Amino acid sequence: MTFSELADYFNKLESTSSRNTMTEILSDLFKRAGKGEIGKICYLLQGRVVPLYEAVEFGVADRFMIRAIAQSYNVDGDKVVRSFKKEGDLGAAAQLCYPKGRRKTKEESVVWVYDRLYAIAKASGPGSQERKITLLSELLSAVDALSARYLARIPLDKLRLGFSDMTMLDSLSWMATGDKSLRPRLEDAYNVRPDIGYIAETLKESGINGLIHVRAKVGAPIMAALCQRLPTADEMIEKMGTVAVEPKYDGVRVQIHFKRGAFVSSFSRNLENTTAMFSELQEIGNELHAQEVILDSEAIGIDLRTGKLIPFQETMTRKRKHEIEKAKISVPLKFYVFDILYKDGRDLLGEPLSGRRKMLEATLRQAQGKHLMLSPQIVTSDANELRRFHDEQLKKGLEGAVVKKWESPYEPGRRGFSWVKFKEEEGKTGKLTDTIDAVIMGYSRGEGKRSGFGIGMFLVGIRKGDLFVTITKIGTGVSDELWKELHEKLHNIKVTEKPKEYVEVNKLFTPDVWVAPKIVVEIAGDDLTKSPSHGAGVAVRFPRLVRIRTDKSPSQATTVDEVMKLFHQQKQSKI
Repeated sequence: MTFSELADYFNKLESTSSRNTMTEILSDLFKRAGKGEIGKICYLLQGRVVPLYEAVEFGVADRFMIRAIAQSYNVDGDKVVRSFKKEGDLGAAAQLCYPKGRRKTKEESVVWVYDRLYAIAKASGPGSQERKITLLSELLSAVDALSARYLARIPLDKLRLGFSDMTMLDSLSWMATGDKSLRPRLEDAYNVRPDIGYIAETLKESGINGLIHVRAKVGAPIMAALCQRLPTADEMIEKMGTVAVEPKYDGVRVQIHFKRGAFVSSFSRNLENTTAMFSELQEIGNELHAQEVILDSEAIGIDLRTGKLIPFQETMTRKRKHEIEKAKISVPLKFYVFDILYKDGRDLLGEPLSGRRKMLEATLRQAQGKHLMLSPQIVTSDANELRRFHDEQLKKGLEGAVVKKWESPYEPGRRGFSWVKFKEEEGKTGKLTDTIDAVIMGYSRGEGKRSGFGIGMFLVGIRKGDLFVTITKIGTGVSDELWKELHEKLHNIKVTEKPKEYVEVNKLFTPDVWVAPKIVVEIAGDDLTKSPSHGAGVAVRFPRLVRIRTDKSPSQATTVDEVMKLFHQQKQSKI
């Protein structure tokens, strides 16, 4: 397939907001793609050249793309800047600056373009920025005007075609069967190996049966198991029977991949490679009885003066790319390990929690190591004992408890009732029994004092399938410093029109500035009320910002179904 043909598909995808139409377009694209192309095309559709969990980034800023466009099309840089300001998009600027009358004598293939984009992403060391600009210029010169539009966007992470990996899985099912019937099996494989390129290549090569053999692999993250909500200890025991009860830490989820003598890697719950951020993990070999292992843990910062665990926001200062060693000294971490997913060639995902716990205890050399700590646990079928353990964790300053069905397998990416969080605490989260993870959809520029920050209120939404619907606007619970930080983050992802991921927004809530669905925030409130105006069907009353969740991706935001369960639980509690 030529890259110009792929650009035609990009254009079709950009021109529609219909989810079904997108699925059909992608399905047709996947049918036409060759076995050696489909994986690379999937990465390009994501605006990448490798899976999300591989720490390979383009590192191309707007100013470098402007130089590459000017160099490629022999135009003045100011002309590119003027086009950029007019269109709000460097892809459109590249298309506008493309020399009129230029005809291509050769159509470059998708693989040829992909290989050069990969070389750009891998370029490093002295002079790498100039090499990247030269390579980008050569690429832009080699393609037609429409291809230039999308080629300029990919290294900037601004392709924004408006669909998720889940839509791509639907499309792969359509490619194979003409319907979505394979989606559950494809998603099961994706949750164990969240690499859409690998999934597509395997399906194309070997059919759906080729994915039966997808197993946990050290170095490739597994989608984190997630918690469901139940309001009371009695309901938990009634629904789950015998349970393991563990502390719910207010930290950073870290999946640890260890291979003795080879590497130690770590990943966040949204698949980000965090290896460089947690350098102390390179020292854990002496704490493990294993040649290779995958552990699920929560990283918590320790107060050097008191020895106590510190709040989430302080722990999150460790999640950085610069001055890591300095941060390591000021915010030392402990990794509270609560599960084991793989050990020495054995995939443990299907094993019951009771068996995995025994394996975990045998794998950690000691319950309290230098870096690795075995998360404490009780096993019970008594609601009163569960409640006592939960209250003890609250007194320690933790968030409560996580309750797990004792004989349940590890369910990657699932919010089933195998794991349930117990977070009832009046006052900390408002009158709601739990907080809501929402995506920022846009913001107003602010009035009075806040006009100086550039932001005065922001609109948030929750998930409805692959899309987002509004649930509230927030203007409280934000410090002056946080307003400034939020404005900077949102300014970098602002877009000129409502993103296709957003279900129709009531004009009452239309923000001054739309932003791409990238930033997740945790919000609290007094209660939920019915709302015909908000897409969620309910609104958060007296909402406030708890914190920015940089450890979560938009796909992990709270769903409409989850919020409606909270709403009905709230109604029952008032009867």
